[in-house]
Amino acid sequence: MAKTRVVVVDDSALVRSLLTEIINRQPDMECVGAAADPFIAREMIRNTNPDVITLDVEMPRMDGIDFLGKLMRLRPTPVVMVSTLTERGADVTLRALELGAVDFVAKPKIGVADGLRLLAEDITDKVRIASKAHLRRLTTPPPAAHPTAPGALDGAPARPAPVAGIGRLSTEKIIFIGASTGGTEATKEVLMQLPPDSPAVMITQHMPPGFTKSYAARLDGLCRIRVAEARDGERVLPGHAYIAPGGQHLSVERSGANYIARVQAGEPVNRHMPSVEVLFKSAARVVGPNALGIMLTGMGADGAKAMREMRDAGSYNLVQDEASCVVFGMPREAIAHGASHEVLPLTQIAPKLIERLRSTSGMSLNRV
Repeated sequence: MAKTRVVVVDDSALVRSLLTEIINRQPDMECVGAAADPFIAREMIRNTNPDVITLDVEMPRMDGIDFLGKLMRLRPTPVVMVSTLTERGADVTLRALELGAVDFVAKPKIGVADGLRLLAEDITDKVRIASKAHLRRLTTPPPAAHPTAPGALDGAPARPAPVAGIGRLSTEKIIFIGASTGGTEATKEVLMQLPPDSPAVMITQHMPPGFTKSYAARLDGLCRIRVAEARDGERVLPGHAYIAPGGQHLSVERSGANYIARVQAGEPVNRHMPSVEVLFKSAARVVGPNALGIMLTGMGADGAKAMREMRDAGSYNLVQDEASCVVFGMPREAIAHGASHEVLPLTQIAPKLIERLRSTSGMSLNRV
């Protein structure tokens, strides 16, 4: 079997050495080059034609974001970003995912050598996933978030009122989204199409602590619904999306006539915390026929069994199709478990969701 060929790009000689060592220890991959900056990397990539690139964010002469943008326009190659666990690191990493990076590794701020060795399995897993990812060629830069104008979309008024004459949405329902690799952009695609009178949305995206707050703030600046990290015990309201904080599970509970978010630490489920399985199981148990499930791109099987439980409890489930997924793992498993009602391209998921909500307005899904 041919080995996955990797080029490491990082201005730290220590990090280059450690990543090279970690990659070369794997029987199915090899580091074919290590570059100290993007200019050296450019020639190295031409000469070695790697399958995957690991790319530092902050480097001299040209930062990782500028290099990534050029790379994805001219020579699309799977990229795993190496980011520091800082607020700026999180913001820049999210920009990299918009530009087409497949995934990222959160590099520790201190104790880099020991930290990276502890992350060796995570790093090599992400390189393997990236080597099989479906890439999109970047022809025009994606829009940046507009933090100074929350909710503004291309100059439109922030949080516009519902449009008259198109039928009210069934807001007593709750939308549940699960996603992993490639999911930050897929979730954004869905949320940006939802109108302000959308039902509440609860989201588990596989992401480490320190990144979900920036991710939620970025979405809040782009969407017509409000988006925030979920807080334990808060009421789940229409027109709002709640993202599971990194390192904690998100679930839904009933409190009288209301739904509330439950955010708790615990053991990883399917190797993940937050886990889609935890959120979807609570949806099946608590929301039942008033739930709508969406499974987006991601590696593995997290949430597939619980999505089938949602369907058995009366929910209506949409699953992203293979052609539009970065990684067709979680969606494939959901389909294999008989959890999906419809399998759709990413661009069709939000319109189908809105159509379903309008058609069931005022009705519980067990009546349709």
